[in-house]
Amino acid sequence: MSESAQPHFTPDVHARTEAEMTRFRDWCSSRYATSLPDHERFHAWSVRDRGAFWSAVWDYCGVTGEKGDLPLLDAGHILEDRFFPRARLNFAENLLMKRGAENALIFRGEDKAESRWSWDHLRSTVSRLQQAFRALGLGEGDRIAAMLPNVPEAVACMLAAASIGAIWSSCSPDFGEQGVIDRFGQIEPKLFLACDSYWYNGKRIDVGNKVRALQARLAVPFVIVDYCGGAADLASTLIDGKTFDDLMAAYPVRELAFERLPFSHPLMILFSSGTTGIPKCIVHSAGGTLLQHLKEHRFHCGLHEGERLFYYTTCGWMMWNWLVSGLASGATLCLYDGSPFAPDCTVLWDYAQEETISIFGTSAKYLDALAKAGAKPAETHGLAGLRSVLSTGSPLSPETFDYVYRDIKATVHLASMSGGTDIVSCFVLGNPVRSVWSGEIQGPGLGMAVDVFDDHGHPLAQGKGELVCASAFPSMPIGFWNDPDGTRFRSTYFERFENRWCHGDFAEWTAHGGIVIHGRSDATLNPGGVRIGTAEIYNQLERISEIEGAVCIGQEWDNDVRVVLFVKLRDGVVLDEALKQRIRLQIRAGASPRHVPAKVLSVAEIPMTKTGKVVEIAVRDVVHGRAVKNMEALANPQALELFARLPELSI
Repeated sequence: MSESAQPHFTPDVHARTEAEMTRFRDWCSSRYATSLPDHERFHAWSVRDRGAFWSAVWDYCGVTGEKGDLPLLDAGHILEDRFFPRARLNFAENLLMKRGAENALIFRGEDKAESRWSWDHLRSTVSRLQQAFRALGLGEGDRIAAMLPNVPEAVACMLAAASIGAIWSSCSPDFGEQGVIDRFGQIEPKLFLACDSYWYNGKRIDVGNKVRALQARLAVPFVIVDYCGGAADLASTLIDGKTFDDLMAAYPVRELAFERLPFSHPLMILFSSGTTGIPKCIVHSAGGTLLQHLKEHRFHCGLHEGERLFYYTTCGWMMWNWLVSGLASGATLCLYDGSPFAPDCTVLWDYAQEETISIFGTSAKYLDALAKAGAKPAETHGLAGLRSVLSTGSPLSPETFDYVYRDIKATVHLASMSGGTDIVSCFVLGNPVRSVWSGEIQGPGLGMAVDVFDDHGHPLAQGKGELVCASAFPSMPIGFWNDPDGTRFRSTYFERFENRWCHGDFAEWTAHGGIVIHGRSDATLNPGGVRIGTAEIYNQLERISEIEGAVCIGQEWDNDVRVVLFVKLRDGVVLDEALKQRIRLQIRAGASPRHVPAKVLSVAEIPMTKTGKVVEIAVRDVVHGRAVKNMEALANPQALELFARLPELSI
């Protein structure tokens, strides 16, 4: 629960009145002749009358396509409900409505590369790619896979794929060979796009050997995007290899032709993290993704046409897909690839200042690292145009809320968000008409019937439990690839509670109507049978400056579970008894006596996924001598070795 007596930020009367969230609420109230005097009743109506609500999103946001006369086929079960079953649209058509010389895409690759693409240039590139893809025999339902940096070419290729009804799937070039195969090998792409190399932390990372090995295993045509000047050389070593420019060379710019397909037509395949086995291939629909992202961008973020939207992400994280959809609101996307600390910790804030970024999105891990680096953008940068900071990936601690308002901007709307790859969007997120309280997510998304259940499936007004969604929503996945009868899909999300979505977040409502995510429920600690969220422990460690990172697990011990905390310390710091005692006292005072770890141990590195999430389950498996099922999902798999040979764990 929030520890602050006052909110960090409250929008003034003018801001609330002029917010797109308020305008939309008033529009819905008038259109449907229903009283919606405040946000709470607006949200209640949005989940009670889902057909009317999502139809309103379509109309208010000006979706291009044929909506049909049935916004929701309510079959009475979350797995059988269907949104807009008679609609036809094209995702790319809705993202490419603008024309002209204004910037659609602005790109920076550390301090090594820069480019700008106008709306006209983006449209013309998609036109030529569209023709090239069709000439290769690609069409509806064919998979196009990419291993690319977050460059404009990646956006263009995704839009070209969507324009013809092909299914897009991407990862970042730092994935290892087996990690790529574990993902794309399952979906059997008909075309593979890769880069020649990429920049990270000031170094050029060559991927030539990996690309050649991937072609040998996937046996499909490869196209190489030139990022560091080596595309032609790499393409020449491949079987029928082409560069990106060669692929388009024969095709003049023509008016775009969009295949309008059913609302539920597959748009993209995203992958689960793979830390508990081979990644699941999650199939998302064109219509569901478009409507959900429009809702989140326009109303929850207040994104307007012409504004500049930034999210620090790779092509392997769902936030890249979320970012690209900002084009549907007429926003300019600010793309960045590489380390957020190269050449130093000011690089992203230099970008924000120079491009007048309005909405700055990142991970909680980045903000925490920025705070520990002592960065103070409020003092070093002009951020007059910045009005929102978005954070996701892991829970945002109260201390990081304090940092943002103290050292980034005192008047910014800080919106912590939580949802995931599973729904390519958010269950709970920011709200520009409500106050921001320390450590809290502001509330559930419109149209999302979010609740917190106890172990018996009963709603909890107070206390911690499982985050659930009680009814279907448009961005619910179509299913998993290669799961023809839906068995794996049902067991993943619907096995815990009948007719309710549950994907494993440990959550709690707050007194302000907000929500706190306490971590993954499959990584919760159970000492003495009491469930404890790991985020509650990590939040307390933010107050101890000597700690750079941590991972906490439950170790099976003496017919119970004991809490074991591993900490990575700053250079030169030693984990002596005095520091251990400070850690325990802080956790006891800030959380509870039950949260106090039985063991506090020092390690040189904390294992993370490629998207920066601490892998508690993998550490727990190693400690218990169990095999980790997918090392390829980790950014630093070698770190797990540190946890396999700690003698302190046997006493």
